[in-house]
Amino acid sequence: MERVRVFVNPRSGFGFSPSALKAISETWEDEQTELTFQYSHSAEDGSRKARRAVEEGIDTILVMGGDGMINSIGGALLDTEATLGVIPAGSGNGFARHFNIPLPAEQAARALRKAKRRRIDVGLAAGRPFFVTCSMAWDAAIVRTFEKFPFRGPLPYVFAGVYELFDYHPQPLEVELDGDRMHLDPPLVFTVANLTQYGNNACIAPHAQADDGRLEMVYMPNRDAPRFFTNLHRLFDRTLDTLPGVLTRSFRHMCVRRENADPLQMDGELVDAPRSVEVEVRPGALTVLVPDAE
Repeated sequence: MERVRVFVNPRSGFGFSPSALKAISETWEDEQTELTFQYSHSAEDGSRKARRAVEEGIDTILVMGGDGMINSIGGALLDTEATLGVIPAGSGNGFARHFNIPLPAEQAARALRKAKRRRIDVGLAAGRPFFVTCSMAWDAAIVRTFEKFPFRGPLPYVFAGVYELFDYHPQPLEVELDGDRMHLDPPLVFTVANLTQYGNNACIAPHAQADDGRLEMVYMPNRDAPRFFTNLHRLFDRTLDTLPGVLTRSFRHMCVRRENADPLQMDGELVDAPRSVEVEVRPGALTVLVPDAE
């Protein structure tokens, strides 16, 4: 018998509805499946309960939440036999959008029930896992303001980005990529991507692949901010990497040295980090449910 546990965060993104939980039950529960539900009250609570689920021998964990919740619970499943499935209920849903998981919960539940299990890579930054993106410049500072908004969606990201521009203090970076060293002028954008997008279909790394054993670095200097903002549409038509001034590199291991310690954005959450940050990929460290392309 397959044992499936659903983790729910009622505060995630746009929330959830009883009809969504009912749809999961109707789709997943049968004579060959034991289905249970559990609330995740915080990142620490979700991670602790996920580790316990692994110890109990749960086969599949369905996360009903956003990228931050996927991070905290999925991080407990690395290098285990447990499989992660995502019912998107966040504000950006970068993980779900990358894998073409339907956004309506009822459709996602049905798609995941027929999905294939697939091993994907996981990024590590300062010793912490990330599945979607990790940012270290203005693209990280946005999260600080975005978290204060009482509502979610792409519009608050725009407001947060404009607000943070006035308080953002860029600093130069010394970067070592797989042994090659480079000095980068103070960045506006400095993102490491395991998957293609931040969320809301904003594709920061359109060529990122989930299972190629590599991560993608995307850099744009702060001096090119006017060009970036007049070409924001390129984030959504998947052509940002063709914009003059944008530098992209594929790598396995990176060391970033900064003048001052500054938080990182990791899957939509701010995380404190030291001046020097090691970033690496762990190939095939997580098993996920990926719907077949239709």
